[in-house]
Amino acid sequence: MGTPYIPVPARVATTEDIDAIVATLTTAFFDDPMWGPPFPDVDRRAGQAAAMWRLFATSALRYPWALVTEHVEAVALWIPPGGSELSADETDGLENFLADSSDRATADRVLRILELLGAAQPTEPHFFLSLLTTHDDHRGRGLGMGLLAESLNRIDALGAPAYLESCNPANHARYGRAGFTPLDTVTLDTGHVVTTMWRPARKS
Repeated sequence: MGTPYIPVPARVATTEDIDAIVATLTTAFFDDPMWGPPFPDVDRRAGQAAAMWRLFATSALRYPWALVTEHVEAVALWIPPGGSELSADETDGLENFLADSSDRATADRVLRILELLGAAQPTEPHFFLSLLTTHDDHRGRGLGMGLLAESLNRIDALGAPAYLESCNPANHARYGRAGFTPLDTVTLDTGHVVTTMWRPARKS
């Protein structure tokens, strides 16, 4: 059984899409309750966050699971079973990268979030939805959930489970309709609560 959302045409992103992916992530997460506070200087937030998004988006291209709509209106960056959001070298250099592209305090806040979220990830092999979002200019058209539905159809064809972190309570029900159920919660240092969600393996 699939999701009630209508899949939208999707393709695997390429290096030529990186600028558009970064723009979509930066606009969509600017006021996000999890990813806004680590960058408290609002005047510099977009530039600082964009550097981080570029690193993660570029690294995600290591796998054929960075999915986008035709003109990158929506983005879904999946990490396949056994994969990682960053390469070993990128992980080793992350602290300095963040400090250089923002400042030490911002780097510490981002690293703390990643630490808490990483500790909560299930050990069972799964597809991890690292990032899913729609550009602010294209919200309300069903592209984000449509891209999620298309993603899950591809994952279901492989008979694999899926996992995500829902940082906005408004999205819990949306993910629930796509077959995800709450797994646990992660309380960030800001007090914000992130809900982790799991979708068991199924056949499409």
